[in-house]
Amino acid sequence: MSDWIGKVPQAARDYMAGRRLDEVECILADIAGVARGKAMPASKFARQEKFYLPNSIFLQTITGEWADNPSGAFTEPDMVLTPDFSTATAAPWTADWTMQVIHDAMDQQGKPVPIAPRNVLKRIVGLYQDKGWKPVVAPEMEFFLVARNIDPNQPIIPPMGRTGRRAAAKQAYSMSAVDEYGKVIDDIYDFAEAQGFEIDGILQEGGAGQVEINLNHGDPVALADEIFYFKRLIREAALRHDCFATFMAKPIEGEPGSAMHMHHSIIDVATGRNIFSDEKGRETESFLHFIGGMQRHLPAAIALLAPYVNSYRRYVPDFAAPINLEWGRDNRTTGLRVPISGPEARRIENRLAGMDCNPYLGIAASLACGYLGLIEAENPRAEYLGDAYMSHDELPYNLGDALDLMADSAPMREVLGEEFCDVYESVKRNEYKEFLQVISPWEREHLLLNV
Repeated sequence: MSDWIGKVPQAARDYMAGRRLDEVECILADIAGVARGKAMPASKFARQEKFYLPNSIFLQTITGEWADNPSGAFTEPDMVLTPDFSTATAAPWTADWTMQVIHDAMDQQGKPVPIAPRNVLKRIVGLYQDKGWKPVVAPEMEFFLVARNIDPNQPIIPPMGRTGRRAAAKQAYSMSAVDEYGKVIDDIYDFAEAQGFEIDGILQEGGAGQVEINLNHGDPVALADEIFYFKRLIREAALRHDCFATFMAKPIEGEPGSAMHMHHSIIDVATGRNIFSDEKGRETESFLHFIGGMQRHLPAAIALLAPYVNSYRRYVPDFAAPINLEWGRDNRTTGLRVPISGPEARRIENRLAGMDCNPYLGIAASLACGYLGLIEAENPRAEYLGDAYMSHDELPYNLGDALDLMADSAPMREVLGEEFCDVYESVKRNEYKEFLQVISPWEREHLLLNV
């Protein structure tokens, strides 16, 4: 691997031009999307073709506890991790010259580890490829910049802006609102450029200190890699300016939540044409079938799109989150929106996922629903033409119910993989159980002396 620098993207080579690389971070995403792995001197990385980590990292909960292993024995066999050089990128916030490289997780027989989130997404993309299709996604990332919070018992509050005032809410699309924390945004741009990432746009969302970053459309795995990297990049940019960046679905009481909207289109590999449009630019049956699959199967995928108890605080009726399975053209009150576009860019926007989801699993789950629709060829309900915020409830509103729906869905378990679904459910059941043992301020305030 001594010549590995020649295998990395141009942006990584440009970053290292004329410099001596000090360290390489060998990483992969766990169930939560947290980066796990090892850091090593660049000289050692150059001599090493692989390294090992126990597969138990996929049984670790967000609190650091360990979930039960659904397969029984907790022997923690090693996985073989090999670098995917196409993912090599700078870590421009470090004090020395550091590169990050995402690694593929294989078992000792050379097969993809089925419970690794990146492999789950690759599995779904492979199902499309087997049909001669190429899925294309374009994600939107929403997050909050908040004041430093080192006491979990204290509420989250907006950050202080350059005017000396805290960031204000209800300033969607305001340029002056973005300017309040312009230095953080500047560092986000600088870090992204150093890492070779292209930002399609940055805007102020409706919450106090809430920002949205749009990414260009592309390959699902490559875009999930970018979001995985972006979360770390954005956190590091915020820390430079005495604030936190949070991707919690609902960090501030009374404010909107943060979503990860996903735009989907499908390309026929043989013709290069978007299968959602015919030769005359009209909507196709495949377009309707994709929507029908989402309407039918999204309830069983919500546990992946809304993976924490906090995620369901975003699902508040008539509060800037479309918590329904309706679809409509240019209708932001529907959970499934068809944006204005030309025939070649016809796409479906899934607006249900929270920004707290693991990007690999969120994109995999959304694509899985559309894939099942294409295979089952079931049409959707009629387009919703009014205010869908007030439509009837169809989605689970707590993590326990969402996990029940996923566990009971044979089609979803088949496409995602039985072993992965068992592990994911075990991790999330453990987290839910931990949460239920915590007594909230609301309970102490209203129940302590009144019941």
